[in-house]
Amino acid sequence: MIQETGKRMQVVIHAGAHHTDEDRLINCLSANREMLARHGTNVPDPQRYRRLVRDVLHHAQDAGLAADARDVLVDAISNEGAVDRLVLSNPGFFGTPKMAVNGGVLYGAAEHRLNLFRQLFPDDHLELFIGVVNPATFLPPLLKETDFDTVEALLRGHDAAHLRWSELITRVLRHHPDIPVTVWCNEDTPLIWSQVVRELAGIDPTVAFEGEFSLIEEIMTPAGRERFRGYLASHPGLTEVQKRRVVAAFLDKFADEAAIEEELDAPGWTDALVAKLTELYDEDLYTIQRMQGVQVITP
Repeated sequence: MIQETGKRMQVVIHAGAHHTDEDRLINCLSANREMLARHGTNVPDPQRYRRLVRDVLHHAQDAGLAADARDVLVDAISNEGAVDRLVLSNPGFFGTPKMAVNGGVLYGAAEHRLNLFRQLFPDDHLELFIGVVNPATFLPPLLKETDFDTVEALLRGHDAAHLRWSELITRVLRHHPDIPVTVWCNEDTPLIWSQVVRELAGIDPTVAFEGEFSLIEEIMTPAGRERFRGYLASHPGLTEVQKRRVVAAFLDKFADEAAIEEELDAPGWTDALVAKLTELYDEDLYTIQRMQGVQVITP
């Protein structure tokens, strides 16, 4: 049994987006589960809660929830020990790939889904984390998970150039102004990996964890990876800023182009369209960085 299930918790909702970290973040946290538990952070196995949380939220929408629904859920999915911070991750929290761009907006059901989470965790402190991504590289893989043949069909006649992550975040803030929102650009993740992991886990920058450089090493050549590890071993005690500079320098020289190349295989997806969407995405990121109530993790 979980101790103190009725205690007020921090509940972290990591809602993707689809095709960003591909569960690398939750897998990294899971690999550090015992260490994080000592810091009061509970990282349940996603296989134990993704379907269950979905079913509970659907029940909340249709028939409401029993008074003990929250404690029953926490007891069912959490690991042993007191729970101060519960981390839940699922790119489908705000909808299926088919729903991700319905109505010409990104995740149109987000604020409604958050309202259901509030019903489930009525007295807890919710936090939202989401990695945003260039629509030019977001839509083609999303298309492959649906029964649509083209991005135009997936968008139901709406223009991809009108999609804005800032619009999604504005909706969330308008409906849930007391839920802190943390955002990062998926393309920056190799440079900010350790901070994203620590923010999700709720641990200090001084806390070491396994897999701090796992994502960076994934996208380096074997020779670069070996030299990178050697450099870190010979330079202990680097600050977070120094680590980022080292990572940037090694990626600049030893990035594995095959590992970081994006496949933009979708009918009608031209270089001109990709360039246009990328420019609009850069402008959108600038808008997000100026939004009140949003923490943006940047390199």
